[in-house]
Amino acid sequence: MAGQLICIPTYDEASNILRLVERVHEAAPDADVLVIDDASPDGTGDLVRDRMLKDAQLEIMARPLKLGLGTAYMAGFAYALQHGYTSVLTMDSDFSHPPERIPALIAAVESGTHLSVGSRYVPGGAIQGWAPGRRVLSATANFVARQLLRLHTHDCTGGFRCYSLRALQFLVTKPLRSSGYSALVELLTRCERAGLTIVEVPITFTDRTLGQSKISRQEIFRAMVTVFRLAGRS
Repeated sequence: MAGQLICIPTYDEASNILRLVERVHEAAPDADVLVIDDASPDGTGDLVRDRMLKDAQLEIMARPLKLGLGTAYMAGFAYALQHGYTSVLTMDSDFSHPPERIPALIAAVESGTHLSVGSRYVPGGAIQGWAPGRRVLSATANFVARQLLRLHTHDCTGGFRCYSLRALQFLVTKPLRSSGYSALVELLTRCERAGLTIVEVPITFTDRTLGQSKISRQEIFRAMVTVFRLAGRS
């Protein structure tokens, strides 16, 4: 088997991606990295392709246009299964997810859990660089999702996760209805409702310092719609 695959969806992350790949390799030297780039106009994909010439553990999936985070994850899951990987770790490309916590997420899955979640909202977890308003919005969104969907996981909207082979095989059997960040809630809800085991690993989430955030008001609205849709199917 091929071991671990780390999937990093990107869109306009030229200022971050090569430094991040380096840090990921340092944290998980045995893992392969798949960058899933949605035709970034800033040349993110070109930087990755140049780096691939001297990095055998790096691959790119170049998509023709901006197709969204949810479809990027599903494409990464399918790629991992096709190439014999035993787990997939997903993370953002802006250094908000600390690469040094990758081994802890992988270790949780290797110990038998189906899904490990890098969590801001368990003891030991923290957020750095957010204004009070954004903290309140995130905490409220997670509380509402947990209550309406009867979820046990505290951090429902974070994308720093490691999926076991069993979780991957289950998730690819059905397409996601969500395409953006709301896909994170849908993926988690599907795992919990299927009875898959989930462990939260505390992380310190740090707001990006380079590049622009991809979370818009539209994304927040779509996430709310997703929560209510999923709640209606509980």
